[in-house]
Amino acid sequence: MEAELAALAASGATTLMALMVSESWEQAKGRLTRFLARRRSDEESVGELQLSSEELSRARAEGDGVASADIEDRWQRRLLDVLHADPAAAAELRGLLAELGDLLPRTVVSGGVYHGPGFQGAHVHGGIAFNVQSAVPEEPAARPDQVPLLTTPFSNRVAELRLLNDALGTSGHGQRRAPVGVGVLHGLPGVGKSATARQWTHNARELFPDGRLYVDFAGLRGQSAEGGDVSEALAMLLRSLRVKDEYIPASLAERTALYRSHCAGRRLLLVLDDVSQPAQVRTLIPNGPGSVVLATSRRRLGELALDGARLIPLSPLEAEGGLTLLKDRLGDETVAAEPEAAARLVELCGGLPVALQIVAARLITGDGLTMAGLARELGDETRRLAGMSLPDVSPAQDHQDEEYSVSAVLGSSYRLLAPDAARLYRLLGWLPNGTFDAGTAAAGAQLDTVRAKTLLDSLVTMSLLERTRENRYRMHDLVRLHAQECAEQEEQPGEERAVTERVATHYLVLASFADRALRQDRLRVADPSALLAEAGNPFEAADGPPPLEWLDAERFAILAVLRAGQRYGLHGLVWQLSEAFTALFLHRRHLAAWKESLELGADAADMAAVAARRAEDEEEIARTAQAEARLRSLLSRPLMDLGEYDRAGAELRRAVTCAEATDHLVLRASVQEFLGRYLDRVDSEGAVAAYRASLDLNTRAGESRGAAIAAYFLGCALDARGDHALALETLRGARQDLLDRPEPDRRMAARVLIAIGHAHAHLGETDTAVAALREAVQTLHDTGATHYEAQALVALADITQHQAGREDEIRSWLARALEIHEEGGSLEADNLRRWLEDLGE
Repeated sequence: MEAELAALAASGATTLMALMVSESWEQAKGRLTRFLARRRSDEESVGELQLSSEELSRARAEGDGVASADIEDRWQRRLLDVLHADPAAAAELRGLLAELGDLLPRTVVSGGVYHGPGFQGAHVHGGIAFNVQSAVPEEPAARPDQVPLLTTPFSNRVAELRLLNDALGTSGHGQRRAPVGVGVLHGLPGVGKSATARQWTHNARELFPDGRLYVDFAGLRGQSAEGGDVSEALAMLLRSLRVKDEYIPASLAERTALYRSHCAGRRLLLVLDDVSQPAQVRTLIPNGPGSVVLATSRRRLGELALDGARLIPLSPLEAEGGLTLLKDRLGDETVAAEPEAAARLVELCGGLPVALQIVAARLITGDGLTMAGLARELGDETRRLAGMSLPDVSPAQDHQDEEYSVSAVLGSSYRLLAPDAARLYRLLGWLPNGTFDAGTAAAGAQLDTVRAKTLLDSLVTMSLLERTRENRYRMHDLVRLHAQECAEQEEQPGEERAVTERVATHYLVLASFADRALRQDRLRVADPSALLAEAGNPFEAADGPPPLEWLDAERFAILAVLRAGQRYGLHGLVWQLSEAFTALFLHRRHLAAWKESLELGADAADMAAVAARRAEDEEEIARTAQAEARLRSLLSRPLMDLGEYDRAGAELRRAVTCAEATDHLVLRASVQEFLGRYLDRVDSEGAVAAYRASLDLNTRAGESRGAAIAAYFLGCALDARGDHALALETLRGARQDLLDRPEPDRRMAARVLIAIGHAHAHLGETDTAVAALREAVQTLHDTGATHYEAQALVALADITQHQAGREDEIRSWLARALEIHEEGGSLEADNLRRWLEDLGE
């Protein structure tokens, strides 16, 4: 019953958030007021709803995802309290949500497994289209169920499924054979590893009552030569286990500890698709007894045998297995009518399921095509595509020199395409990312989106593309190689670079719009205004996509574009896209991705500066110096979070040099602020000097908010080095400046008030410190900034813990802080819980 009420409260809070930012809010507000007024006065309910609406609008305008999530969490708790207090409220709330659902903006959403979630949006000028999440992202499910379902019939692999069940399922007595089972399916690309893993997962789902998690390392890896970011995989899993972004630690070790803490006591299945390194499996093994990790890999990963993993090879299908697959797709009667031709097709496909699937699609869609005719057609081309001939590297096979080729299948299917579809197919092989939407395909091929969709559908019909459940398209690795070879043979020299340039421009436009939608007044060096003037802004539409969610959904594609752009010398596009892309990372802690994108951007700015100096282009020299200063100073943030302090210092010193060569006062002030935050750790005197320089530069530039922020950091630095009185004076000035703005920044002013409380405590003025911190707690609570609210509460408990008579207050403060950290999935909750236990009743 409690779980049902919690789910109903969560659904109510989600609906409420969506309505608050919709055109239907005024209409919905009256109905919600009547529901709440039965438990509270009408006036109180109206005020409560209006305040939350204003807070949410402000958070959205500032791109503050943490604040938006906090508001939703607050309403979820509020509704749950109502449901607990009034048994009749549940039925009424269900009816109200059904009624209010009709007022929500209508969007076309396709659900499914996360590959870049699907929202099919409007067109942007020039055929740019996009696919993102629905306008209000759903909270992770309490029982995650993320493993993709099979979309085609599954046959064969009986022996491998039995081996998996023996190793990872249960024994005849219902007991698991190991506390945590680990299995690895390995074999050639296209041999059916993922399909076999998904089929076993489906068969064994009842063994994992606490959920099934999924990580696609191919998606994490993109087109990078590296194996995929384990730290980012941990962050994804922690989010799936309901840990909020602000409580996901920076370091790999801390993320691993938090992940294992959240897995304790849970029986989970974790499927890891396309891993390439043993560490990608070892690090992610949960510690809940009865849990299982099932990985697929092109490599054997023999080192995992030392950890007790069961290594199960998948070889190409034998003749009988290949015929079974054809019967599943074509029907027994069709195969029985041409048995020799069917056997020949299995032979030509080398037993690779991916090739047999394409053969079956050819026979299904080919008008009058027979198996005998297709076998004759394929018989001439078995060795055409040498680059796609796959040597058998499985240790289970002795004939390691034997090759399996899909060239005949792909080549013959390609020849049947109409000229414009064939050209699109070739150019898709050159897209930086193997999963894409129609807008990206259109941009790469210089087509309008409507025409691109028609051609993409024809490629899906020929099984040369797969349409995902998010209404995106995916090109299998082998098909992609074939498309690239066709492009190299038939396209003009330089076309691959041109495709990359068009796609990079496409993403620069959308990322720039998203960046500005999150915060209009952010410091920027790039000026893509000419590009933006020619495009429609999708994020301005009433039912448009949330910019932060769009950036998050597209981050692997954007990283792939940055890598490709750098490879082809598109330095101006790369550094501009890197700067716009940073908007995501200021809200979401994808540290490895942030680090790589800024490294690519900073290096691109440096190379662009070299070219500008050769051309003696003074305007471009100045702009690229500003770009390099901005990107290298930003790069210090993820580097410090990752513990790379020496590298962060080196980047900042270079940023200072670049910035000082320009007359951009605000940029120079920003670089000094970043330098101060680095020096806080290693040189307190240097930090004070850097913050003073930042304050002076911001003041000279007329940047009042920047000056107030610099004064806040300066006050903290002064307090840290022992100048408490001067720190108080500086902090009070910063707080007043934040409150005196045309739109007072109450949240930031409350953060300054926390620092003021600390300074009073250092001076021994405990009562004054408590008063300041109490005020900060109230403001942060009212503005939904629960993360900082918890900081202030812990500070209150810390400075009063030795004062007699405050035990009840301290327990109250710590209990609220514990509640906040528990809701966010923070590991700090354990420390707070022990502190409370030590205090006793």
